[in-house]
Amino acid sequence: MKHEEPFHTTVNGQHEFNISPENALNLDVVAESDGILHVFMNDRAFRAEIISADDASHLFVVKIDGNEYTVNIADKYDRLVSQLGLKVGSHQKANQIKAPMPGLVLNILVEAGQEVSKGDALLILEAMKMENVIKASGDGKVRSVKVKKGDAVDKGLLLVEME
Repeated sequence: MKHEEPFHTTVNGQHEFNISPENALNLDVVAESDGILHVFMNDRAFRAEIISADDASHLFVVKIDGNEYTVNIADKYDRLVSQLGLKVGSHQKANQIKAPMPGLVLNILVEAGQEVSKGDALLILEAMKMENVIKASGDGKVRSVKVKKGDAVDKGLLLVEME
């Protein structure tokens, strides 16, 4: 199935542009390690460091050539939700933390009964040779950890249950 809708991209809250799915697929990106990417585009090479990534809101902070950029990428569904005046998850507490991608559990940073705050690191998941820190989406208490160090996980697998 071919996607025709562009991704609406906003940089630093002021520069807006659309990226076609075809152009996004044609980007040449090589993951180095620990959030470092090499991006080749229009005969130019860039070294990009992912400072932070909030998958739920599609908000990323990226450092390129020593400059930090806040980037928001919205697909057609994000735009529709916004047009309807809704915010997905704005008043919901996530009781289940699921794997956002397939990968390997490198480290578990919490245990059952531990209190955590929004943004606290729960575990580290390696995917495509990059370490991804899975963080708490809200304040709460860890009910149980459903994986162990070294486990291979599929996208959507339950990692941590919260109270």
